[in-house]
Amino acid sequence: MQTRIKIDKVEPEGYKAILGLEKFIESTPLTKKHKDLIKIRSSQINGCAFCIDMHTKEARKTGETEQRIYALNAWRDTPFFSEDEKAILALTEEVTLISGHVKDETYAQAAKVLDETYLAQVILAIITINAWNRIGITTRLQPA
Repeated sequence: MQTRIKIDKVEPEGYKAILGLEKFIESTPLTKKHKDLIKIRSSQINGCAFCIDMHTKEARKTGETEQRIYALNAWRDTPFFSEDEKAILALTEEVTLISGHVKDETYAQAAKVLDETYLAQVILAIITINAWNRIGITTRLQPA
């Protein structure tokens, strides 16, 4: 497969706008581990090979274990994730698969284990990686 269009070259201002949101997410107190889980899980769901490749490599470099990365698509059935990580992963899945809406129970659990500001930052992080996934998939970005 060949990349279809280079959005950053054709529409640099639009690309910079999304990059601005990414830079905001990186400036928040969200933990690297939480950001990595959000990015990898959303990218798995969306099937973005470019993002899966990039974010799993980044996660390993910052200390995420192979075991947790491999088990991420079955996180509910493992003991490897904390209560807050499970709430973040559930929210990530439902926001990514938004046509099913975000269930009240899922949101309530996330609100229970995360403070309001952190929850807002998690939601913005999920939305941001979904935007990147859609660019990667639509333009057929390929892993290096």
